[in-house]
Amino acid sequence: MHPNSPSDVDNPQRRQDLAELIARLTPQEGLTLSAIGPLALFRSTQPSAITHTLYQPALCIIAQGQKVVRLEDETYTYDPLTYLVASVALPVTGQVTEASPQQPYLSLRLDIDPGEIGKLIAEAGPIGVPSLSSGRGIHVDCLDGAMLDAILRLVRLLDTPRDIAMLAPLIQREILYRLLCSPQGQLLRDIATADSQAHRVNRAIEWLNQHYDAPLRIEELARVANLSASTLHHRFKAVTAMSPLQYQKQLRLQEARRLMLCENLDVSAAGYRVGYESPSQFSREYSRLFGAPPVRDLARLRNAG
Repeated sequence: MHPNSPSDVDNPQRRQDLAELIARLTPQEGLTLSAIGPLALFRSTQPSAITHTLYQPALCIIAQGQKVVRLEDETYTYDPLTYLVASVALPVTGQVTEASPQQPYLSLRLDIDPGEIGKLIAEAGPIGVPSLSSGRGIHVDCLDGAMLDAILRLVRLLDTPRDIAMLAPLIQREILYRLLCSPQGQLLRDIATADSQAHRVNRAIEWLNQHYDAPLRIEELARVANLSASTLHHRFKAVTAMSPLQYQKQLRLQEARRLMLCENLDVSAAGYRVGYESPSQFSREYSRLFGAPPVRDLARLRNAG
């Protein structure tokens, strides 16, 4: 069950308008990049397989259909009445669960720049943000009329390219402001605020994304974050639902899969490239995450493609 809001029940026409816009602007299956840099659109005419991916900080909105995102053992389901926000980079699985040729899955992703949030806070002063409920770096919340209206205005700019340079940044700032004022906005604010614990944890996350192939020494990561090792471990798990070691493992395995699929590296070479010294350990952990050994998994992916 997801949260509902009376203010959104009054907006079926605007939700329909957004679906029609995205349908017209995505003539092909899959991802469509837009003339507004941080904005991407997506269409699918059938439910998808479970896909492993690394979510970057972003706002995700569905105009039609439904999607399920899983972070470790937690499940987040969202649809046209709700939106999903990732506040930090997170290894997740995603699956489109409602889509058909007659009613395709239609969605958008708007990347979030923590630096822009910091600028907004600095210029606007204290923003009344409701208290955070979980501290997790991903959440689903109700899509209210004000947010939907701003999103619609942003997507409509794709029909008037001459207006994008002037108006898109203003609308994006409005969307960030509304996210900051949402029930889960506190974490976004904290990540953009220097010296907060969330900001320090995000430094550790960014370091891991840049050095996932290096041996992980928790004391070194704690120095990067300027936190004690125990505090880092506790806060890291609160934000990502996993330990730093588990996080690094998922980064390594996802990158190895990409190297084998897209760059045709063999199993041993991909394992070594992402930091594994033991091919057997690599195959074991790969099978645990993806459900099959590397060779069989890649054959399945290529046949599906």
